[in-house]
Amino acid sequence: MDYQALLLTAGAAFAITALLGPICIPILHRLKFGQRIREEGPSHHQTKAGTPTMGGIIMILALILTTAKFAMTRPPMLILLFATVGFGIIGFIDDFIKVVKKRNLGLRAKHKFALQIAVTVVLFGILWLYWGNTPYAFRVDIPFTNLSVYLGIFYLLFLLLLLTASTNAVNLTDGLDGLLSGSAGVVFAAYGFYAFWHTNYDVAMFCAAMVGTLAGFLLFNRHPAKVFMGDTGSLAIGGGLATVAVLTHSELILILFGLVFVIETLSVIIQVTSFQLFGKRVFRMSPLHHHFELSGWSEWGVVLAFWLFSFLSAFGTLALLKS
Repeated sequence: MDYQALLLTAGAAFAITALLGPICIPILHRLKFGQRIREEGPSHHQTKAGTPTMGGIIMILALILTTAKFAMTRPPMLILLFATVGFGIIGFIDDFIKVVKKRNLGLRAKHKFALQIAVTVVLFGILWLYWGNTPYAFRVDIPFTNLSVYLGIFYLLFLLLLLTASTNAVNLTDGLDGLLSGSAGVVFAAYGFYAFWHTNYDVAMFCAAMVGTLAGFLLFNRHPAKVFMGDTGSLAIGGGLATVAVLTHSELILILFGLVFVIETLSVIIQVTSFQLFGKRVFRMSPLHHHFELSGWSEWGVVLAFWLFSFLSAFGTLALLKS
């Protein structure tokens, strides 16, 4: 495999997504799958109410159409699709409840977590069959060292933590037009190079497909957005990203590649903790992208800044790993 194959895959995914958008978005309109904007968010976001959500369906369809041929004969691709679609379905259920019941709250936290556990357990079983007794099975490598920690059966708990953290962090970042699409695309691009350099060609192919899909989705999701991906898209992205890290044995590197997601999550934790303990808010609003909005930044300016930060953290880390 060479870089040309990855470019062709990304191009195919982009084209398929670009074609699906004009077909699916009017359907979402007709079904009245409009986004409800939370009242505690920035007031100017209320103008986005009614914009079709659940656009993650477009992304998942494009990803399947692009990679299905390879998934039939290549186990890593099938594993990645299972995780991505599995968590995407959880997001779809969450979005569907919000739309049908016309409320901001979808699945209750305990129900969502139960579904996440179910998908994770199945994924762990698939990994058990795929890895078998190979030397690297259920080991976590320590970045920038030759050390690794063997977890054995306890890798299941680690996997649950990784997938839950990844999906929730990615979901929190999906708050502005194009913010998550662009940031996630950058992280998948970095992981594509990382996987290619480590001869994980199927993973690299999947990452290329995700980059093309997210770039295609940006045609409709950039400001002003014609469609939102919803939890259908954000949970699918988080699940796929975490599984890419698992299959490349770079679970801890994901923290650095996806540093933008980590910081967004930390901003929420800091805000809630500070308010509960001291009655004071550290940020004007969390997640962090809303803080910058309320500080006078334009929405597009915040998105561009976060894209740039995502690029610097992901490809800066990639450069350090390559050196």
